[in-house]
Amino acid sequence: MPLTTALITVGALLVATVVVGVVWRLGDGRRRRATGSVDISRLGLLRGRSALVLFSTETCSRCPQVRRMLHAVASERGAIDVHDVDLTHRADLAAENHVLSTPTTLLVDADARIVARFVGVPRRDEIAAALDELPARQETA
Repeated sequence: MPLTTALITVGALLVATVVVGVVWRLGDGRRRRATGSVDISRLGLLRGRSALVLFSTETCSRCPQVRRMLHAVASERGAIDVHDVDLTHRADLAAENHVLSTPTTLLVDADARIVARFVGVPRRDEIAAALDELPARQETA
């Protein structure tokens, strides 16, 4: 292979890798609209209370930081529960809730509907915005 062809190939691969990395980084932790509901009995959620459900594993390096942030946001709000589901021991829940990577956070309203899904480390302001959109009756639950 001629040197110029090799350099062009390496350059193209480098540019493609950077583009994929930037796109991946921009999407990490962003709020995604979600539909469906969860089985609150299998997740340990309380009926009539909104919750942030964090799906994590024992080897997840970013999960402790997400856990601390979710607990801080919940303590500010008062009417939101935080539940941590360790998929190391509950792989069945990963399939049920379509969790493909950790950390994944679901915002579940008081009627057990999934309101929002955050894949990766969620941004605090996006969590707050999603909580602000919950119906007012849930805030007083």
